[in-house]
Amino acid sequence: MSLKQKLQNAAHVTRQAIGLARPYFVSEEKGKAWGLLIAIIALNLGTVYMLVQLNEWNRVFYDALENKQADVFWQQLWKFCWLAAIYIVIAVYKFYLTQLLQLNWRSWLTRCMLSRWLAAKAFYRLELARFGGGNVPDNPDQRIQEDLNLFTTYTVLLSMGLLNALVTFVSFVGILWGLSGVMEVAAPQVLGGGTWQVSGFMVWMAVLYCLVGTAITFLVGAPQVLLNNRQQQFEANFRHYMIRVREHAEAIALDSGERVEGERLNLRFSDVLGNYLALIRKQKSLIWFTTFFGQAAVVFPFIIAAPRFFSGAIQLGQLMQISSAFGQVSDSLSWIVNNYQDIAAWRATTQRLAGFDESLKLQSEHARDGAELTMGNHVETASLEVDLPQGEVILANAALRVQPGDHVLISGPSGSGKSTLMRVFAGIWPFAKGCVERPQDAMFIPQRPYFPEGTLRDALAYPEPASQYSDAQFLAALNNARLPKLQTRLDESNVWNAVLSGGEQQRLAIARVLLKRPAWVFADEATSAMDNPTEAHVYRQLVQLVDEKHGGLVSIAHRDSVHAFHNRRWTLEPERQRIEATSIGGCAAL
Repeated sequence: MSLKQKLQNAAHVTRQAIGLARPYFVSEEKGKAWGLLIAIIALNLGTVYMLVQLNEWNRVFYDALENKQADVFWQQLWKFCWLAAIYIVIAVYKFYLTQLLQLNWRSWLTRCMLSRWLAAKAFYRLELARFGGGNVPDNPDQRIQEDLNLFTTYTVLLSMGLLNALVTFVSFVGILWGLSGVMEVAAPQVLGGGTWQVSGFMVWMAVLYCLVGTAITFLVGAPQVLLNNRQQQFEANFRHYMIRVREHAEAIALDSGERVEGERLNLRFSDVLGNYLALIRKQKSLIWFTTFFGQAAVVFPFIIAAPRFFSGAIQLGQLMQISSAFGQVSDSLSWIVNNYQDIAAWRATTQRLAGFDESLKLQSEHARDGAELTMGNHVETASLEVDLPQGEVILANAALRVQPGDHVLISGPSGSGKSTLMRVFAGIWPFAKGCVERPQDAMFIPQRPYFPEGTLRDALAYPEPASQYSDAQFLAALNNARLPKLQTRLDESNVWNAVLSGGEQQRLAIARVLLKRPAWVFADEATSAMDNPTEAHVYRQLVQLVDEKHGGLVSIAHRDSVHAFHNRRWTLEPERQRIEATSIGGCAAL
């Protein structure tokens, strides 16, 4: 990669970082954010000021030692005590306020990202796009939980470190220039020979020393950016697969799939270890150089200034002051060398987070993708086209209608798009065109319901607060869903998706519907794990509910036993991209 491309990439990453950072500093918390930032900057300036004072102290103290001035020696020791005390106070509060800024920033940014991820069902759309082969960020949980933490931490530390380096350089370069005096340097013969009078010689040596070190650091450490990015991805993939094993623990145990899952986990962990090994090898090469560079910087100023000391041109105090000032200037100029590993990690994190941020923006822009959904008093579609994420059309130009009092059964071969049509009615399927009207007072029951961890009453009322319903309503809903054993466990906290059987989970989802009593119910194989008598009972409950509320029922089921609870039937024919509707009066293609 050419130097121009590297500079362009660095500028692009910087713009990405500014784009991620700017919202917080113009948000409702901008007063607190800028207050902390200004305080940290002031403390950084205070730190540099104290270093300048200590540099001057070096000269006086070592001159006193050389001249055996005991009174000045003890005076300077006391001066060092209060200089050190002030420096310690500044260092402690700089650390505390820096951590506080990171915490506040991470808190705000995490809440913001969570809100955007959950808004307009972006979390669902991102998963659909990923399974559809789209180029979307992986592991959003890691982006929000880990990458945000790393981004705020590295951004504050590196930006304050860079500021400190700049201020240190400005503060000490004048001191070092004045201490350097004028050095006579032999000129090359090709330039006429003789000697040159070089002012600020130590400054030029520091600049040359650090330029060479920075160039070598870039050459040695360049691969770390890509390796850091891959490491975060491999770590997230490994963690994600372990979560999948935990979520499907029972099915894996029943299939005795431990060996296969172990092999797959080890394969993903091998990716983690392999990439990390490559990363630490690159880090080892960089540490070889940076350690040598740092140690050489200790003696380098003494080597350059020694002739003047031994000639008597400067005293020991000035030599130590030159060494201290040279160290500060070279450290400030070597900021990239000293922080390259952190910069590489920050760059990888920024790129991953910026990609996630861009995907959320894209999802926000396409939030209205899908069929146009309006609310009415019945279900009706016009010119409806339903596609799969890969682009395959399963339904074209469909005109469907469900009136209050209708009980519609959707059937068809597995994979024909029955659940997809239900998602279109819900308004969450982005790969659809046309118009859909459905009632506002409706609930959808998935085949695999979700219950949040917490009390049973919270799981039943989800996503509404449990306080909206009385104990009598909870008990009646559980009893009508044939879950009387759970009536005494309303205030028990548990992981209900794990402790209840599949049939119990489906009955609990039915109880949720019976508790909230919507006029319209859309059920997607909501009784597939129940026995026939229980299934018949809950269907009678649902039919009675929607009839009392003057609504309708639309359900997907494969069993013939549920046919008796419906008066219309839609059969999907994906190969013909249409639905055949059958009623008592005959059938018609829609």
